[in-house]
Amino acid sequence: MEMRLGHYLFIIFSEWIWLFTLTSILGGTKADVRCIPSCQLPIITASPRELSALDLTNFGEAPAGEFVGGFEGSPGAKPTAGRDEKHNVAELTASGESSFKVQPRLGGNNTSCLQRDALNGQQKLSHPKVFSRSASGAAAPSLSDGDLTENSTNDGNNNRFYVENGAPVGVTVEEDTEVASWRRTRSARSAETWSGFRPERGEDASLSDQEEFQLTSSTFALAGDTAHNQAMVHWSGQNSSVILMLTKYYDFNSGRVTESSLWRSTDYGTTYEKLNEQVGPKTILSYLYVSPNNKRKIMLLTDPEVENSLLISLDEGASYQKHSLAFDILSLLFHPEQEDWILAYSHDQKLYVSVEFGRRWQLVHDSVVPNRFYWSRLGLDKEQGMIHLEISISDGRSQYITCKLQNCSDGNKGKPFPGFIIPNSLVVQDEYVFIQVPVGGQSVHYVSYKRNAFYPMKLPKYTLPKDLQIISTDDNQVVAAIQDWHQNDSYNLYMSESRGLFFTLMLENVVSSGGPEGNIMIDLYEVAGIKGVFLSNKVVENQVKTYITYNKGRDWRLLQAPTTDLQGNKVYCEQPYCSLHLHLHVSENPYTSGNIVSKDSAPGFIIASGVVGPELSSTNVSIFITSDAGNTWTEVFQEEYSVFFLNQGGSLVAIRHTPLPIRHIWLSFDEGRNWDKYSFTSSPLYVDGVLGEPGEDTLIMTIFGHFSHRSEWQLVKIDFRSIFQQRCTSEDYMTWQLHNEGEVCIMGMKRIFQKLKANVRCVKARDQYISQMSDSCPCTEADFECDYGFERQIDGSCTPAFWFIPSETSRDCITGDTFLNTTGYRRALTNNCTEGTLLKYSPRRQKCPSQAPRGLQLFTSEGTLVATLGRNVTFLVFLEEGLGYTTSITMDFGDGTAISYVNISSIDDGVKHIYSKVGIYQVSATATNTLGFDRVILYLHVSCQLEQVQLLAPSVVVKNKAVNLTTVLQPSNVGTVTYYWWFDNKTEPVVTLDGAMSFTFFKEGSHTVAVQASVGNTVHQDQMTVAVYEYLQSHVLAFSSNLDELNPGVSEWREDIGRVVKNCMVQVTGISEDQLLVTVLPGLPTTAEIFIVPEKRSRHRAMDEKWAHLNQLYQVLLSALNQDLIQFALRPGVQVNVYATRLSPAPLVDSSDSGHSGTAVIMLVSVVLMGLALFVIYKFKRKIPGINTYTAEQPDKEQEVIPTVTSIDVPNPEGDKLTSLDRVDVQLDSKSRVTQRSLQSVLGLLPRTQRTKGCRFVHLIRC
Repeated sequence: MEMRLGHYLFIIFSEWIWLFTLTSILGGTKADVRCIPSCQLPIITASPRELSALDLTNFGEAPAGEFVGGFEGSPGAKPTAGRDEKHNVAELTASGESSFKVQPRLGGNNTSCLQRDALNGQQKLSHPKVFSRSASGAAAPSLSDGDLTENSTNDGNNNRFYVENGAPVGVTVEEDTEVASWRRTRSARSAETWSGFRPERGEDASLSDQEEFQLTSSTFALAGDTAHNQAMVHWSGQNSSVILMLTKYYDFNSGRVTESSLWRSTDYGTTYEKLNEQVGPKTILSYLYVSPNNKRKIMLLTDPEVENSLLISLDEGASYQKHSLAFDILSLLFHPEQEDWILAYSHDQKLYVSVEFGRRWQLVHDSVVPNRFYWSRLGLDKEQGMIHLEISISDGRSQYITCKLQNCSDGNKGKPFPGFIIPNSLVVQDEYVFIQVPVGGQSVHYVSYKRNAFYPMKLPKYTLPKDLQIISTDDNQVVAAIQDWHQNDSYNLYMSESRGLFFTLMLENVVSSGGPEGNIMIDLYEVAGIKGVFLSNKVVENQVKTYITYNKGRDWRLLQAPTTDLQGNKVYCEQPYCSLHLHLHVSENPYTSGNIVSKDSAPGFIIASGVVGPELSSTNVSIFITSDAGNTWTEVFQEEYSVFFLNQGGSLVAIRHTPLPIRHIWLSFDEGRNWDKYSFTSSPLYVDGVLGEPGEDTLIMTIFGHFSHRSEWQLVKIDFRSIFQQRCTSEDYMTWQLHNEGEVCIMGMKRIFQKLKANVRCVKARDQYISQMSDSCPCTEADFECDYGFERQIDGSCTPAFWFIPSETSRDCITGDTFLNTTGYRRALTNNCTEGTLLKYSPRRQKCPSQAPRGLQLFTSEGTLVATLGRNVTFLVFLEEGLGYTTSITMDFGDGTAISYVNISSIDDGVKHIYSKVGIYQVSATATNTLGFDRVILYLHVSCQLEQVQLLAPSVVVKNKAVNLTTVLQPSNVGTVTYYWWFDNKTEPVVTLDGAMSFTFFKEGSHTVAVQASVGNTVHQDQMTVAVYEYLQSHVLAFSSNLDELNPGVSEWREDIGRVVKNCMVQVTGISEDQLLVTVLPGLPTTAEIFIVPEKRSRHRAMDEKWAHLNQLYQVLLSALNQDLIQFALRPGVQVNVYATRLSPAPLVDSSDSGHSGTAVIMLVSVVLMGLALFVIYKFKRKIPGINTYTAEQPDKEQEVIPTVTSIDVPNPEGDKLTSLDRVDVQLDSKSRVTQRSLQSVLGLLPRTQRTKGCRFVHLIRC
């Protein structure tokens, strides 16, 4: 008996040891699981809509659908809702560790990046960003650069702000959509337990201790799509059971989609039908679009590499019609009201419009700036079918125009702003239009309110923005983020009055960061459901801390940390040294989901990831929940969970982030204090994403995943309706009052909200989820913010800034005879306080003071001081202070024309003028009233378009002698010209305002001279090469008149003629071609200049000897020219003769320092007279007694005349080498006696030193 008992005890003890060992192993495994310390929570909710109450008699039927979330191994999808309508097009993309991502269509809000849970507006859809599955989990390059952009009123809440290139960027999912996403990577923090929830009674509970509940679910496998790594999902919406899913395989090597499948469900996701045969078995689909105004209208784009077409469905994807496209679609913008009106932007910057939902397209305009086109808004714009466009004019210049829908001709274009704007600066949002204008080399921000005239935005005087981003235009008020001149990684927030003109400081040093797409992310989050509540991360003494405001930025305070941690231990955290800090920024990819969420249907609820301590950090991150709008917080998870709302915010659903497969989700019915575990599948599933029904119900959702890394996608449909017993009644609700640390009067009101009691499981009716009561409060100083020009002091009072003079503020007097004189305070536009101190702080209406005009500004619409002849110049005039309606404006254009206007309001569109002559004009504007005047002047350079500049300079010059360089412009009179002269390789030019200059070359050789002529924005250049010698001979040549008739005036032609003339001279005279340079000069009559330069090998000779040698060659060349021996055939039958002109060429050197000019003239005249005397003697020698002529006559052969030139031996320094003159032979045609005698006479005139030195025989031949 004892042995049997011992045996049993041994067995029990062994089993206990085995169980203990197994538990330890499992526990160790769990302890090794690490999650990223941030929570990517759903951030998209929907605005309230009047929907029919849920009929519990048909409770078994599934309601309409909503895209709830996206989960991924790499950063999840970042959703942003649309403004009037939302798109529930999401993208599911394969990511790290064989997981996938549900990613909504990419979005770019055109003014701010409000990541909202509920927004209203137009949506511009485009190709989504796509990320590949990689071993590291890193996101791969995006598939395209297109965005899904929205541009209209921001009527919703729950905003995380970020902007891209001056324009907001957001990701939009469809109507009433929630998104949640997680990463399957490991955290730096170990998991303490598997549950991650707070057990009841503050006790720890292991996974085995938690009671498990079963959910109603069904699973469907997408057969054949194992290789597909992307998916786009669309749930049609309320009152519809249709779900569309486009799966595709994107090949990152080739950069294109190679396979696709289209799936459709008509039973809320229980089963799916493959539609590849209906759309075409060989058709490859790339993108899916849905009309925001009619969810039954679906548009599919094909891969343009294979087939450029689109498929249109009008019955929720049941049937399709294919239409060819003549252009590639980059992005789409649906009209906010007309369901068939679409704008399409192409890759070549052209904008097309369709009014038939894509069946036909018409070109609107080309050269459109990307993402800078907007639909008109009824009530603000003149016509519904109008488009706001920014078009590119040239590099660095754009223009803001408006066009009619189907007629954008020049006659139908509007120019709301008459001048040019800085590229990529147009933002049309709600009642406001924002632009940037270049003025004096700076960027000036302008705003138009309700489509009226543009005025400069007035910031505090010494705010010098490096960058300005429009954050929000909600509540008829502009919030802007400005990076001041001394800031690098932070921005200041400013808030305007209703017109968007005058801005005051809202919060300093807000954290900013740059995204991978060049966008700017601002750590500012607007809480949904409660107006005026914002969260922001601010830099304080190099630490990032989270602040909250309940009155839209007037007052900020730190967040109170939870009193206890997750295990129930007391938290010791004292402000300002310790507080709760939240992660407000999105993940590194701005198109993936963030880590903070709130919802309009659950006012007061905020779920976010953060830390408790002195500053924000990325380690030891937990998830915190508040149900009273941020007054008290509770830690609910110390691991990575994605939490989103269920049953219109009445319950919470959490799914754990883990790289392991799971089969449970967690539900809370008491605001996150306790969590129940539910099983949604029998087999563990790698979760990739969650799709929930549209609307606020969220009672049915589909979880996407796969059972193994290479398995097909599994779609698990979960029906939560079985856990709710009944419809909610008034007894199921309780009230709570909004307060700020006990202060119940917030924004001038006491607000009381309703919410479900804890642990009540009932279905909320759609007209019950946002019930609230409010009562106004008497006004106090806390209801007023500081007005423009005033600053808040430590005691809370508003006093004038040092640069501001309150007595001179009469800005409203421009348009009326009274104005509201500020008291230094202004009430927030959304503040509803009454009486109390309202009169004390409110501005007082006063009669406009009588004062002289002040602050008159004048500039051109292009922001430059250069205008083109014959074109309209638009002058813009602004007056800062003065009675606008009694102040006259006189414009003097400086050309003898002046014009006067009765008041300044009559020239809001600018003053146009055309100049008929080039020149510099003094333009002035004078503002005058009975008390004085103000005058402003600018100097305008009017020029015409410069077409060509030509450099004129001798091609050969003498060293150390100044040479004249000139230019010729076409046309000749173009206005003010700046000349830039470049010599050789010098890096700095010589700048002149004259087209001629003198320059001296100090070195022999070849030198490059270039000149640039600059007129306005036009620069032309010409250059030439100048040869520099120590000495040379030159002469001007003329041509027979027939050459002028064939002179085209082209430089190449002149070069060819010069080459032909040079070759002919070389053949006739025998002079070396290295010593001859011929330059044909431009213009008519055609002339040229011949240069004879020294031989290179004569460098060591004496100067007199070299000069004498050069003169001999010069005389030989003149002889050939005078005998008409230099001629050439231009074309068959056209013979051109070359002559030596009687006038000597213009001096090539500056001879002012020579003292022999008079002597040279006398010698020249003497030589001429002697030559004439000899000619007379020769002509009449037969008649003069005593003069005999000796001639050797040989009638049997041609005569050869040997001139009487004595040959004298001269020592040759080169030895036996012959000089160039030794090689010159001049041979006469013996048949022409006249030619022989003329040559004799010419040679007889040569000076003796030239005739005898180094000469032998001279022969002339014809060329």
